[in-house]
Amino acid sequence: MTQERATSAGEGNKARGKAYLSIAVVVGLAAMAWWFDPDWLYGWLKVLHVVAVISWMVGLFYLPRLFVYHAEAPAGSEPAETFVVMEQRLVKVIMAPAMMISWAAGLWLAWSGFGFFGLWLWVKIAAVVGLTVFHVFLSRSAKRFARGENSWTARQWRMANEIPTVLMIIAVIMVIIKPFA
Repeated sequence: MTQERATSAGEGNKARGKAYLSIAVVVGLAAMAWWFDPDWLYGWLKVLHVVAVISWMVGLFYLPRLFVYHAEAPAGSEPAETFVVMEQRLVKVIMAPAMMISWAAGLWLAWSGFGFFGLWLWVKIAAVVGLTVFHVFLSRSAKRFARGENSWTARQWRMANEIPTVLMIIAVIMVIIKPFA
């Protein structure tokens, strides 16, 4: 079963151009904000960080669930092909940008708000590194699914789905309770 292209090459190039322009605008605005450092910047960076983290976490929770269903679908079937498209779009359109924004805004907040001081902050960063490693694992797993090379069972994917939950709980405790402050 072959997968039809969802967009033409021209549409893809147009979308790529818009994405590059958007990135350039965001980087330019970020550079200006960093240079001028207005008082309102810290609050808005918190908003951006929280929204990006929520988006990233949704992907980290949902992708393993898609893998559960994909692992149960017969290889090469229409549902399996649909899962490949869903997984790839989730990784590329939601998870990867959200992870990058989470890291960029989070590091900016850590530097400008705390100067990277505090054991709680380093434990939180370690949890986020764990989430990033899990993200990379999921991204590579999506590519293996697309090639028909998944070796995990649906049950194993259900268990893997708990990893981001534990790491998220650690990060939230560090930020709100700050047990090592």
